[in-house]
Parts: sequence; C-alpha cells; structure tokens
Amino acid sequence: MRKLVHILLPAVLLIACACSQDLGNYEYVTLDEPVISGLQDQEVFTQSRLQLTPQIDGGEYPEEKYAFEWMVLNSNSVGEPVIIGTGRNLDYEVTLAPGAYVLYFTITQKETGLYWRSSVSLTVSSSLSEGWMVLCSDGGCARLDFVSATTGQTMNDVLKGNGMPELNGPRRIQWLSDKTDAASPYYLLTDDGATRLGRDAFEWKPEYDFAYEVAVSDRLIPSSITSAGFGKVIVSGEDAHYCEVMGIDGLYGSAINKDFSVAPFVGANVLATQVYAAVYLLYDTDNLRFMTYCSLLATNDLGNLNPVSTMEEMGQIAEGMAPGSGVVGNAFKEWPEGKELVYMENTRYDPGNAKMGMTYALLKDGRSCSLYGIQLGDILRYADCTYVLGKGYYGDLSQCRDILHPAALYAFSSLKGCMYYALDGTVYRVDLSENPAREEPMFSLEGERITCMKFNLYCRSENMQKSYDLVIGSVSGSGEGKLRIYEGRESGGDFKNVEPQVYEGFAEIVDVEYKERIY
Repeated sequence: MRKLVHILLPAVLLIACACSQDLGNYEYVTLDEPVISGLQDQEVFTQSRLQLTPQIDGGEYPEEKYAFEWMVLNSNSVGEPVIIGTGRNLDYEVTLAPGAYVLYFTITQKETGLYWRSSVSLTVSSSLSEGWMVLCSDGGCARLDFVSATTGQTMNDVLKGNGMPELNGPRRIQWLSDKTDAASPYYLLTDDGATRLGRDAFEWKPEYDFAYEVAVSDRLIPSSITSAGFGKVIVSGEDAHYCEVMGIDGLYGSAINKDFSVAPFVGANVLATQVYAAVYLLYDTDNLRFMTYCSLLATNDLGNLNPVSTMEEMGQIAEGMAPGSGVVGNAFKEWPEGKELVYMENTRYDPGNAKMGMTYALLKDGRSCSLYGIQLGDILRYADCTYVLGKGYYGDLSQCRDILHPAALYAFSSLKGCMYYALDGTVYRVDLSENPAREEPMFSLEGERITCMKFNLYCRSENMQKSYDLVIGSVSGSGEGKLRIYEGRESGGDFKNVEPQVYEGFAEIVDVEYKERIY
C-alpha cells in the first residue's frame, strides 16, 4: 500500500498544478433560460387555421435575440420534417395530409446557438378520416358515399372527379390496411373489375388497378378478398388465386384449384392476430365438398405436400406433424359432401377459446337446410392457434321459414351463436343453441327492401364492441337508400326493441364498411 501511495501522490500534485494554472481562462455566465409552457395536444381539420400562442418565461429579452420555429414530423417517421411557422406565435392554415404528427416549437438564441424545445401531438383529420363507406348502385354504376364520423355529414359520390374510370356492377367495398400498400388500403370490387383507393380522400392512380397485383395473363375480377396470416385469397369466376404478402410485394398467381371449380366464398381464421401458415377453406362445386388450401405445404421444409387437400387429408397431415393437434371438436362426425353451398361467412365467434373464429357454411340438399360451423387454424401452430381444424357446430335449419329463398340475405354474429337472415323488409334471428332451430322475427321495415345486412368486423381495440352491431342497408320503392345501425352488445343480439341510428340520402346500398382511423 505504501508503494502505491508513492506512485499516486506525484500524479495528484501534477493535476492540481495544471488546474491552478488554467484558472481564469474561461468566462462563466449564468444562463437565464426560457421556459416554454401553455402548449397542449392539438386536433385539427385540413384547411382549418391552427393558431397557438405559447407562454415564454425567463430568457434574455428583447425578443430579437431569439429565432423561433414550428416544425411537424410524422409520428411514424414517414416523410421529411415540415416547417409551418417561424414566428413567436403560430398562425397556420393546415395543408398537411390527415395523419398523426409531433409538433415541435423551438426557441434558438441567435448569438450562442443554444436552443430550447417543447413538443405536443398534432392530429390532422378530414371529413373522410373516419366513418361509414357506403357502396351504392346508382343505376347500375358504382357510387361510393360516406358518412363522416368527424363531422356527422353524409357525402355522396366521394369518388367523383378523382380520375377513376366509371365502374359498373358494384360488389364490395373492403379495407385490407395491414395486407396491402398502406397508401391505398381500400378495395372497390365491381363486375367491371377491382381497384384500390387512397387512404386520405379515396384518391386514385392508374397503378391502383387490380391488374397490377396479378402475375398471370388472365384478367381477374374478385368477388371478395380474404386475408389471413401472410397471405390472401380471391375467387374470380370459378377459380381461387393466392397472393403471398410475407415481406414481399406479392402477386396473385395461377388458380390453386387445378381440377375443380370453387364457390365464390373463402373461409379463414379472422380472429387470431398471429397466424403463420393459414389454412383456407374452399368449396368444390363439382364434387360438392369442402377443400382446404395451405401454401406452406408445398415447400421443401414440409416435404412438398399438396397444398390443396380434402378435409380428411388436411386432418391427417396435421396429425402427422403433431399428433393430437389436428382436429378439435365433435359437433358433427363426417365432413359434409353431396350438398350445395348457399352461403359462407367468417366470424370471430370462438366458443372453445381456441383462437379459431367460426366459419359458418349454409348448405342445402333439396329442401333440407344444414348449417356447419368450421374452425380454421395454423398448420404450424407457433402462435395463437393450437389446432388446425375444428368441428365447431352443426344444426338442421330446415324448419326455418323461407331460409332458402333465393332473395334471402344472411349474417352471422361474433357475439354468440346466432345467425340472421333477411327477406324483403323483415329480419329474422335463429338461436343456434336451440334444437330444433326456429326463426324469430326481429323487425320489419315497412315499404322497404333490405339490400345489405352484415356485422362489421372492426380492427382498432376502441371499436371492437361495435362489431356486434347489426348493419342494415335498405331501399324504398322510390329508390332511396337508408343505412341503419342496430346496437348489439347491450341488447345481446336481440334487436326487436333496439332503436337504430338512421342515415339517409343514398342510392341502393350494396355494401357497407367502416373506415377506421389508420394513424
């Protein structure tokens, strides 16, 4: 220890001497720093004026000694920062695109370059940021109307003047924000073809045409788009086509059904948030049976299996990969065959808590009507799903009045085991827990015909409970369309005494989808 002291002592004395010699070489100044306050988070509309007057305490005045800057940056770090003001107070006519931003106010001392900064959130909205997209048939032409949740205003023909060609035979309006280009997440499907629409004001570009998403020479006209996991499937005509979206800009390839025709419905798990190798459900209209499709089965890692399989084959493949996790449930013994598919719909109803939403399929055989509830999972079972297939429900609906009428519309709730069907202006409910199942009238719309009935599947957590609301589009004898929203969660799916929200001023309503905020 003494030797160590002898070594350190000269070093300490040397440092002390150096410090004593350096005294007086610096000018020490006490800074009177500005303190910024009075700024709060802001929500504004495009084309409105944003006026802010911050409170500044302290600092060396006069004001000419400082420079001021108001800068906005997209919250997702998309795009370059934008300077919207250089004065002490902000007076800005909002020209930013709708979105979420951070607004920075910076004070810089001109002489020294020292700066002080405060920030708040800035949300820019437009009348089209959130609300109901209402697809209408206006004399056979596709017309998109919009009910704004931000202003309460109903706007007709919001696509007018955006450069998009006129399209006839409207089919669907869909939102696939997490499975497509974020700049244009909305799809308009018509008899003339399909196209994407821009996220802010349904703007359009020629490259939004669906043809840019297809890798084959055939012109594909989808009746719907079903996404699950890292892929999505469409049915065009009598063929199904698959598109991979895992880390690539995928394109739809050749038909996945090589030797049979398919119905215009695709089943998939719309409940689970993490699906790696989704199993899709198709219906073979030639052999009258369900078929499955899983693109991952064709890879080398899994032995180049046939990605298109019968239900029994898919169950055997799953059991071979992980015994005991292939098929769950025993609501019915055999997979149905020899029946005609009338309708199929995906829901988030999950009675077994297996993270596998129920896909309902309505089938008929002559005058008899059967309903099957099939659950679809993940062939890899890495995340949410622990099974590949599920036999979740079976019911004989043959005693339900007019349920197979050619003009009937169908909808299934994700709240509990209930289905609904509409004929003319009357809506019926079928409690699927009852045996035998019978229809129960919910309500009738006098002098109107129901043209659209569904349960909107929301994405944002704050809207999830609205997924149980029944959405009805109708048209009167004069051709005026109305949109009605019936609250479902509090009523438990019994809409007999529910007073709906009513929106008017539409043409004949074909489809309805809620546009949620995507920022």
